[in-house]
Parts: sequence; C-alpha cells; structure tokens
Amino acid sequence: MALDGAYLNLIKKELEFLVGARVDRIHQPSREQLIMALRYRGGSSRLLFSAAADSARVHITDAEIDNPAVPPMFCMLMRKHLGGAKLLAIRQDGFERILYFDFECTNELGDIVNMTLVSEIMGKYSNLILVADDGTIVDSIKRVDAAMSRARLVLPKMRYEIPPRDSRLLFTEATDEQIREALAQYRNGDISRALIKIFEGISPVIAREWVFYATRGTDIDISQMDENILSRLIFKIKQTAEQFRSGDLCYTVIKNRDNIPKDFSFINILQYGPVMITQQRESACGTLDYFFAARDTESRIRQRANDLFRLLMNLTERISKRISNQQAELLESDKKDEYRLIGDLLSANIYRIQKGDKKISLENFYDEKCPVVDITLDERLTPSQNVQKYYQNYRKLVTAEKILTDQIRKSSEELVYIESVFDSLTRATADLDIIELRMELAEQGYIRAAKMKGKPPKEQPPLKFRSSDGFSIFVGRNNRQNDKLTLKTAGKNDIWFHTHDITGSHVILFTEGAEPTDTAIMEAAMLAAYHSKGKNSSQVPVDYTAARFVKKPNGAKPGMVIFTNNSTVYVKPDEDAVNKLREGK
Repeated sequence: MALDGAYLNLIKKELEFLVGARVDRIHQPSREQLIMALRYRGGSSRLLFSAAADSARVHITDAEIDNPAVPPMFCMLMRKHLGGAKLLAIRQDGFERILYFDFECTNELGDIVNMTLVSEIMGKYSNLILVADDGTIVDSIKRVDAAMSRARLVLPKMRYEIPPRDSRLLFTEATDEQIREALAQYRNGDISRALIKIFEGISPVIAREWVFYATRGTDIDISQMDENILSRLIFKIKQTAEQFRSGDLCYTVIKNRDNIPKDFSFINILQYGPVMITQQRESACGTLDYFFAARDTESRIRQRANDLFRLLMNLTERISKRISNQQAELLESDKKDEYRLIGDLLSANIYRIQKGDKKISLENFYDEKCPVVDITLDERLTPSQNVQKYYQNYRKLVTAEKILTDQIRKSSEELVYIESVFDSLTRATADLDIIELRMELAEQGYIRAAKMKGKPPKEQPPLKFRSSDGFSIFVGRNNRQNDKLTLKTAGKNDIWFHTHDITGSHVILFTEGAEPTDTAIMEAAMLAAYHSKGKNSSQVPVDYTAARFVKKPNGAKPGMVIFTNNSTVYVKPDEDAVNKLREGK
C-alpha cells in the first residue's frame, strides 16, 4: 500500500479548485498530522496533511477529528505564518511524490511575502516543511538532524533541498519503443519490480495489475516473457495512460474478507480474484479519506490512551492467570469424596486400629465387590484422631470448593467487564470517549480519579441511527451509557439487542408502540454486531428481547445485565450499511 506519484497528481488536480482560497483555521490533531481549513467563495474545505510513515498523504477530509487542548509548537508556527494566507498555486514536478503549496502571506511587519508548504510523501522519510521565499526552511513537522541523516538535513534556517530523484519514464508519455528499450535492460527477475524502477510514480499494486493482465495471471519472470506477453503489457500501460489523461478512472479500495482496507488505486484491480473484495469510490480524495479514516482514528486513540490499553491488557492477563490458578485448586477439591469414604471406613473399623499403625487395609463396603483399600495412617495419632483427620480434610475441601467456585465466578465476571471496557476503548473516536472510560475505571477502583479543571465534561449522547423503515435505534458508547440506555431510557416494550457471549454495546430499537418490522430487527442486530468485538466476523449471533426482560443484578458492574425470553439472529456487520443508517447522513 503506497500513495504513488501518479495518484498524488490526481489529488493535485482535485485540489486545484482551492487556488485563491484563504487559510481560515489550522489544527494539529497528532504529532505527524496537520489540518488546514480553507475558505473560498461559496464554501470551505478541510485539507489534511500527514507525514506519518505508514499513512503519509494530503487530501480533503470530511472526518471529524478531535484536537488536543494545547496546540503543538509546529501548529502555532503555522498559524503565525499562514493564518489568513491566500493559496496561490499547487505544484508537482512530474510524478514526483511531492506537492508544493504556494501561499501569499503577511509577515510581522505587514509586508506581503510568499511561502511554500512542501508535502513530501516518501514513506518513513515523509515530512511537511514550511519554506520561506528565499528558499530557507522555517520549520518542519519532523526535524532531521545529522544523527538521523547525513545525506539531507531538514532544520530551521537551512536551505531547502529537493530530495534526490532518479531519471525514470512517465507512463503517460512513454512510447512503445521507450518501454521496450527500458525492459530490455532487465534480463531476469520480477516484472512488476522492473516496471517500478522504469516508471516514475507508480505503486506496486499498479505494476502488478499490468503484469497480471499481460501474463493472464501466470507467475513468470522477465526472462520468460515472449512477444505476446510484452505486447499485452504495453497495451495495458497505454490503456492506463489514456484513462489517466481522459479522467475515465475507477477509484478502488481493496479489502480482505474481514472488511479491512488493504490497498487502493485509481484503476480497477482484478489481480486478487476472490481472495479480496474491491469497492469503488467517487474521487481520489474521498478514497484516501475513507481508506485512512479508521486507521488514523485508531492510531490517534492509541496515542492518547496508551496507558489505558496497557492497564487493561495487564488486568486481563492478571485475572486470566488468577482464574487458571483457582481452577487448578478446584480440581484438588475432587478428592473430598475420597477423604469422606476413608473417614467412614476408619470410623466403622476403629476397633481394628492401634496407635502407632502406619497403615491399614480395609474392605470398601460401599462397593458391592468389597475391594480392599490401603489407608495411610499417622502413627503419632490415636485411632479416633486419624478418623477425624480424614473428616477434617473432607470438610476443608468442601469449603474450598464453595469458595473457589464463587471466586472463579466473580473473576470471570470481572474479566468479562475488563474485556468490555477494552472493546469500548478500541471503538473510541474522540477524547471525550476516553475521558468517560477513565471516569468509569476510576469509579470501579482500577485507577485514581483525575483532578478535573473547570466544569466536568458534558456526557455524550448515545450513537443514533434510523432503520430504513423509520425506527429509531440507539447504541451505547460505553458501559455506563449502556446501563442508562437499557435501564432508564428504553421503554418496557422497546427491543434490547446484544451480541451473544461477545462483548459489545447495548442497542435499543425504539418501537413507540408499533410492532417492529423484521427489517428493523435485522438492522438493529447488525448495529449490535458492528459495535462489538465481533465486528470483523462474517456471522455474529445477536440476542434480542423486550427491554422489560432485561435486569441488572445487585452489585453487578456497569454494563452487566441478565435477560430472559430472548431470541437469537445471525447477522454480518456491514460498515457501508451502518453509515447509511447513521442519523443525519
């Protein structure tokens, strides 16, 4: 997966309508990400710049991204120099993976100056650099000093230098003869890797798709190419070039069978066959926004809640180990009946025992065959004391069994609760989600309550959806909200949903006195499956029942309930269907 130079050129074309717009706001939601709001006649757009190694890119975004309470220094510097600036031009040299955003700004003295924001999309070397009109670096989102690189330094006051660039062909301009001559230089090896070295700005998925078409899916290298394969390869390259020039493109997202995005492209991708799922999007920016939205959210949440993730993982490991030890101790309790049997046999034959005996063989009269049982005795004890010793061991194991059974039950419930909090944390999308989870864990005694400055944060509402036939559906964000939604908000005839034996959100289908349709029930069940640990499964069991049959046991942890009179359906979580049902979409 890579944002290649050709795709970046398509992004540039989509962004050209912003030329003439003015910078309205600048935010830096994470260490390697910047969002710039641009205002123009008739509207505004938010431009996202990312210099993260695994998700470097630039595009328009519609994603709602939380910003830190205190803006980072680079953000403050950008506001100082580019606040209110006018975008003059967006440039790209060929299919090089660099976009130059030229701005007209006003400096501290009130003079009009030009500055350039350089977005370098180059994997782990990606960066976002502000360059003054004299070519010197003002600052960058990632500073590169001599300890990091000897070849190219990126530091304030130094002159900006363009990264080294190889001389390669543009697939949109290359002739048949140029392609043949370039391929002739390679005697053997992988064809797609050779194409990446020959052409500027194409990603591995594009090169593999060209080769897949030319070889009809067979696995061959350059030495095995004949004229027919070479002709088909050139034809496919020229066809892609024509589509690129005409704008007749097919923006594609490639997902695995778990519905997780794996790659994207500007042409239709057939090389994976039935192994992957392809999905078409409407624009280059929209494709990137969709592809990276979930990944960026997860990364941002992990940065801000890293301590909670560690805490919950440690708790899970500790509780699981405790349950394992308790279960091992419980197995010892199986010997209790053996101790009682021996006590009974000794009691019935006490007259045959002498003090000082080390063992005795007695007939087991509880067994119709009366087998002989060898019993070990304590020579220091009297016969009566030996009898009482075995009865005492029996009573100890009976008590231990009751205590251990109760402890295992409580530990198992605690483990389910911790897993439910972890699941809520993995689905958190905003800082307020994390704050509410911290408050919940503090209430349960797992962490110290944080000192709140100012007013406490306003409680978030549940996620709201509407079924395709008009029923309202609410989804809880966390355990505390699950309790409120199920036990206070829902009416007795509303329908409650939860995944079967899988941690997840409580979902309420509000009937408003009407009989719920099969469509509404299946859509509510699908929402329950999507907002659960089983989100990426193909078939998820979901229990549902009337809310009046859902009760909370005394002393139960947040989100923990019992229910009766339930039915179960199996559904497949579908992200696109969830987005269509989201209220306000």
